[in-house]
Amino acid sequence: MKTTFNTIKINGVDIFYREAGNRNNPTLVLLHGYPTSSHMFRNLIRDLSDKYHLIAPDYPGYGRSEQPPIAEFEYTFDNFAKIVTALLEKLDIRKYSLYLMDYGAPVGFRIASASPQKIDSLIIQNGCAYEEGLETFWDPIKTYWQDRNNKEAENTLRGFHSPDGLKWQYTHNVPDPHLISPDNWEIDLRHLERPENGDIQLALFYDYQNNVTLYPQWQQYFRDHQPQTLIVYGKNDYIFPGPGAEAFKKDLKNLEFHLFETGHFALESFGDEIAAIISNFLSRKVVK
Repeated sequence: MKTTFNTIKINGVDIFYREAGNRNNPTLVLLHGYPTSSHMFRNLIRDLSDKYHLIAPDYPGYGRSEQPPIAEFEYTFDNFAKIVTALLEKLDIRKYSLYLMDYGAPVGFRIASASPQKIDSLIIQNGCAYEEGLETFWDPIKTYWQDRNNKEAENTLRGFHSPDGLKWQYTHNVPDPHLISPDNWEIDLRHLERPENGDIQLALFYDYQNNVTLYPQWQQYFRDHQPQTLIVYGKNDYIFPGPGAEAFKKDLKNLEFHLFETGHFALESFGDEIAAIISNFLSRKVVK
């Protein structure tokens, strides 16, 4: 099933999204992480579109979506969740599974906990809802939370989305870095090099503390609603390490759990394996 590339006005912002598959099939909404875009799902969309309907948006300021000026748009996870919710409503998508990766987790957990009745299942890949998942990588971010004027912390954070920092995110702790296409970070650089985008990334680093505040609410959502959940996680990820994946076992009973010997962007190393696991999971857990 061919992928289409679309742009639609959502809450006054031009939002780009990829779509593939028959809309009569179960829908899987793919929510990307930092510092990437829906491009990270290009192969997964191809692999699953024969059986499933897939939607993968770019957040404002990412990929091919519009980047409103900071003075005119609030770059927060709350606002990203509102954008994605409004997109799904405009596309008349009423029931769906969510694929939550990195920043996609706090966006998606807001959506799921606000409307549990709309959620068929959750697929979590290197995204966090427990403080166990915030290890050493997060130390300079936590310092920045305490003092937004701390220039040493700010410079460290800016380094995460420098060209070298981007390459590191894609290649750190992967089995064979030579199999990771440099197109990934080159494409990410397209939006990261736009004027003001560095400040947008800092704003989201700062806002991430509000996700941590919501962790107990999301954990309560897990306990109360017990969504069918699949974990497909790069266990050697330095950003969201394996203990963060293990923590979901505390609250989720309807859980299938898979760890892979790779880093942050697990789809780049184990895309075929993860696609097969997702297809099997959805075929058993989501009624057409």
